[in-house]
Amino acid sequence: MTEQSAPTTAAGGQGSTARGEQTRQLILDTAMRLFRERGYARTTMRAVAQEAGVAVGNAYYYFGSKEHLVQEFYAGTQREHRATAAPVLAREQAFAARLAGVLHAGIDVLSPYHAFAGAFFKTAAEPTSPLSPFSAESSEPRDMSIALFREALTGSTAKLDDELREALPELLWLGYMGVVLYWVHDRSEGQVKTRQLIDGVVPLVDRLVGLSRLRVLRPVTRQALALIHTLRH
Repeated sequence: MTEQSAPTTAAGGQGSTARGEQTRQLILDTAMRLFRERGYARTTMRAVAQEAGVAVGNAYYYFGSKEHLVQEFYAGTQREHRATAAPVLAREQAFAARLAGVLHAGIDVLSPYHAFAGAFFKTAAEPTSPLSPFSAESSEPRDMSIALFREALTGSTAKLDDELREALPELLWLGYMGVVLYWVHDRSEGQVKTRQLIDGVVPLVDRLVGLSRLRVLRPVTRQALALIHTLRH
């Protein structure tokens, strides 16, 4: 009896887990749709639950607040970013090609959300907002993004100053945040100007990375890194 009941319990647990994941994803997808249609500020957890067809308590069971919904969106977007960039990272060894691939992949993933990105950015841009990409609450997706830029660097044939190698992934992430900010305000067809920005900036970054090994530039590199360290701490 015991041996027969175990699979039934496991199967029941698996089914329950699958249903729970479906409900969780439904709530998240519904929230993202309402954020696009109504804006972040006007979307309540009650409205999300009603649109998703679940009890309000059930919505709070999966996501403690609207901020938790957005943090899950951040993490999911970052997982998709990594998957989208994977073919380029598997194919290319040159640092410029890998960096361009990661940046373009990020915009590919974000593109469906451009219509509501501007309104959402007003909330995320608040320095004290937990939705800020620089907040403590956003540390997980931020670390995931920095890790992706680290992978783009370490898997490349780039030769650079050792100290810069350690700091560069975070600097690249900061640069990516600048690209995203430009993308938010980009009203060109298909945000083509953002693509042009990426294609113009990457060769410059690649050249600067290569020049970092020159002895004459090492004092400048160290001074810049020291300043960044001071600002971070």
